Amino acid sequence: MKKFSVETDMERVQKLYKYENAAREKGFNLIAGVDEAGRGSLVGSVVVATVILPENLYFERLDDSKRLSPKVRDILYDKIISAAISYSYVEVSVEEIDKINIYQATLEGMKRAVAKLDVQPELVLTDAMRVDLGEKIRSYPIIHGDRFSASIAAASIIAKVTRDRLADKWALDYPEYGFEHNRGYGTKEHIAAIEKHGPSPIHRRTFNPVKSLWKNLKISEEIS
Repeated sequence: MKKFSVETDMERVQKLYKYENAAREKGFNLIAGVDEAGRGSLVGSVVVATVILPENLYFERLDDSKRLSPKVRDILYDKIISAAISYSYVEVSVEEIDKINIYQATLEGMKRAVAKLDVQPELVLTDAMRVDLGEKIRSYPIIHGDRFSASIAAASIIAKVTRDRLADKWALDYPEYGFEHNRGYGTKEHIAAIEKHGPSPIHRRTFNPVKSLWKNLKISEEIS
């Protein structure tokens, strides 16, 4: 395993401010990053977070939340919310996801999270998704933004930690599905639990395989 070096890590993190620094050169001062967690899950709300970071502030090991251990994510979560100029997060409910679809629900979450900030950003960097934030706030999508933008990476950590904590609560309410391990994603064990117990009240009814299993369950109930 490669030995951790603070000097090397500082150089790496500095590169994550590439888009933020380029935006400042064009006159944007308050720059937010936005990202989500739980978009591909079969259960529960999707969490969308947004963060405005101080200029070029170093966070040790800052990266895409998916590339970090739970322990490092928790440490960074505390550091980010303590140092951020402003941050916010919102949950978009499973009911709304099933009503308007996950893509639209994520866009709505982005708008609500940005509107919830204590200060209005001039530019919002997003992880690939294009979102209309009105005339006063520009947005710019970055492919794999959580890997290449410090602000988006920070938002991804807030969203991920927040949603994982929600999943831990769901696991207590519905222990048969193993949400504390799978976080609601479609693992083999999770799907087997749905087949055995049926969908829980927080499963997304419009997501397969939940959709097909739910349909078959309703048909069986009607026949019986």
